[in-house]
Amino acid sequence: MRAFNAEMSKLFSLPSVWLACFIGAFAPAIFASLDILAEKKDIVAGVSTRLAEVGYVGLGFGVQGVIILGVLAVSSEYFTESSESGGGRQITTSLSVVPSRLYFLLAKAGAVTAISVLLCTIAIVTTILSTELILGEYAPAFEWSRLIGAVCYWVFTTLIAFGLTLLTKNSIIPLTVLIINSSIVSFSILLAKVTPLAVYLPDRAGIDMFMSMSDRFHTPLTGGLVMFTWVVVLMTVAAIVFHRRDVAS
Repeated sequence: MRAFNAEMSKLFSLPSVWLACFIGAFAPAIFASLDILAEKKDIVAGVSTRLAEVGYVGLGFGVQGVIILGVLAVSSEYFTESSESGGGRQITTSLSVVPSRLYFLLAKAGAVTAISVLLCTIAIVTTILSTELILGEYAPAFEWSRLIGAVCYWVFTTLIAFGLTLLTKNSIIPLTVLIINSSIVSFSILLAKVTPLAVYLPDRAGIDMFMSMSDRFHTPLTGGLVMFTWVVVLMTVAAIVFHRRDVAS
């Protein structure tokens, strides 16, 4: 528990994490509001074909906050301090305090998971409120099973960001790839034009946990299991690589 509390304290000491929290908590409601305003006329007229997606779109596009969180949780450990502070890295101090690398990773991953759940919960509340404010009596009822799926999607996404950063020891690569993939163009959609196996990529499978899309391939449970499998494999490989690395590298 001490290691977990220490990781929480370290995360919230980073100014960028507060920005990530703000994005995670409120960006989904903004995305959802813009989508609802564009669709409102058809919804009121009863001719919208996307009523089942209203609100959930924001939760799908709004994971940038937890992506940043997952990346920063690891990359901050490898940031070189100023010469006045000794020019060392946080990772050296962290592993001196918590000698077990596995325990260290579990504490850090646990802290990231807890914050992600909190951010998604806030995002769900703000998204529901904005949806009801804009649509009033035309607002669809949100399903708890799908909202739980959205929480799982956020947690798995931040852990994927965590694992990729642990493998690369670099924030730029995972941050760029994951942000582009979640907000601009989905690589799984592009790859689906080449191979049907693209539906088993983590982002494509995970989105089926809470989005009712016309091209849905997985059931919510299957999509969750596929994405969870990716997380387990990635985190296992990352943990093995991290365990074998020289601390000073």
